[in-house]
Amino acid sequence: MSIKPKATGRKRTGAPSYHLDAQVGFLLRQVSQRHTTIFGSRIGEDLTPTQWAALAKLQEKGPSSQNLLGRLTAMDAATIKGVVDRLVKRGLVETRPDPEDGRRLVAALTPAGAEVVARATPNALAITEETLSPLAPAERVQLLALLERLR
Repeated sequence: MSIKPKATGRKRTGAPSYHLDAQVGFLLRQVSQRHTTIFGSRIGEDLTPTQWAALAKLQEKGPSSQNLLGRLTAMDAATIKGVVDRLVKRGLVETRPDPEDGRRLVAALTPAGAEVVARATPNALAITEETLSPLAPAERVQLLALLERLR
């Protein structure tokens, strides 16, 4: 089944017209901007979305190489390195050589990092709730399932 954007039409030349407001990328960017605004106002702890992603994933998975952490949080090598470096400077993450491969660094939460995650987790859950608040419960499930398919 093919779904066409609601705002379609034809120019006088017969070529299909392009309506930005009906394009998936534009809609996703607007929703992402809304979510980012909610995140910034509610997460606390002076965290960026990428810092929170790294901390939350380390809490979830435990110590990880920077490379793996980057893959798990959808960040490239340069981005995750910068994120980890900033978290190390804040005392929330520590790094050490990987015992299996000394060329790799393993990142792990410090006790202070674990405390920040514990304090920020209720806020993160509330952020998700607020982002999805315009949707009914069944629509939330459906949206998340559809986004998983697009990932």
